[in-house]
Amino acid sequence: MRALRILLVVTAILGGILVVIDRVAVNIAEGEAADRIKATENLKDTPDVSINGFPFLTQLADGTFDEVQVGIRDYEAGTGDGTRTIRIADLRADLRGVAFSGDFGSAVADSATGTATIAYDELLENAKSEPSRVAPGVTAKVVGLSDGGKGKIKVEVEATVLGAKLPEPVGVLSSVTVVDGDTVRVNADAVPEFGGVPIIESAVRGITDFEQKIDGLPGGIRLDKVEAAEDGVDITVKGSDVRLDQ
Repeated sequence: MRALRILLVVTAILGGILVVIDRVAVNIAEGEAADRIKATENLKDTPDVSINGFPFLTQLADGTFDEVQVGIRDYEAGTGDGTRTIRIADLRADLRGVAFSGDFGSAVADSATGTATIAYDELLENAKSEPSRVAPGVTAKVVGLSDGGKGKIKVEVEATVLGAKLPEPVGVLSSVTVVDGDTVRVNADAVPEFGGVPIIESAVRGITDFEQKIDGLPGGIRLDKVEAAEDGVDITVKGSDVRLDQ
């Protein structure tokens, strides 16, 4: 009986040691992976990386992680024209079935899903900022974007009628959608009125309706869904065969 107790104690101690070794190893691997992703994606800050699943050492030996979560606080995505970037805040991706090289220099995930946010001031950069003629004697320009509730964007349009600026911007509720997996499209549900003056709908939509292309996301993930929220546009991203290579 005493021998059995000793065996159980030794087994428990060895099990605890193995757990500690496993956790230390995963922490080292997470740090190495984070450094690699920072270099690969040319990030300013080191991303957060969590390798899930237990035990870690078994996954390491197999060369494939079940699930890896990556968090990037600020990511500079392309806008398609090569002249500027757009800041993606709090990009978080959940990678599954991640096959990796021995030095973590490359990795390929079977699939990826995630979320991100584009602040309204970032999205506003692509809306018309110069006054445009929308009717005889009437000019207008977009001056603000905000949460319109129920997944809509509120587009605020400043108008000048016969030389007099309206006292308040006109709010327009707009729908926001994803086009072709790389473009956010904003379309007014109905065109606004400016002081009762008849307007040209196509001219007004040239102001209120716009698109923002977003490309160069990590690993080639693409936009899936988009919805207006309090602090900006919330985006869902997804991808398959997502590569994180040097």
